[in-house]
Amino acid sequence: MADRHRSIIDLHLILRRDDSRILLLRRANTGYCDGRLHLPSGHLEAGESAVDGVIREAREEVGVTVSPADLQFVHAMHRSGEDGGTDRIGLFWQTTRWVGEPSNAEPAKCSELLWVDQLPPDTIGYPAAGIHHAADGIAFSLYGWHDHQIGPAD
Repeated sequence: MADRHRSIIDLHLILRRDDSRILLLRRANTGYCDGRLHLPSGHLEAGESAVDGVIREAREEVGVTVSPADLQFVHAMHRSGEDGGTDRIGLFWQTTRWVGEPSNAEPAKCSELLWVDQLPPDTIGYPAAGIHHAADGIAFSLYGWHDHQIGPAD
């Protein structure tokens, strides 16, 4: 009997201010896409619900508290493994409500926070695609799979 496939689950949070501005973080010293922009995000931990995980990541990365009632699930993405790595499932949430002012709570992993109206060209591709799909009301997408795509072209 073959082993069951397992994917890493990535959690992403779209913090929206004034309906159009999105908070992005510039990655630093992580070994993955350093110098590029990403959403507050991280991996689901063992024994943790996805909702608890995205709330934890918001607190750990940008120092804000988000209530589960204020989270809106907006997109799921199945991303192929990069350079032979493990594929991942990305879950995207959005909120316009939180407690606290976003700040760089992980300066060893993040060099700056930016509020943007449009995604800059140095935004990492898959979170940018997730943000666009969420804005377009697309519930599910594939990213990096060459045989087929669901949703509009990136």
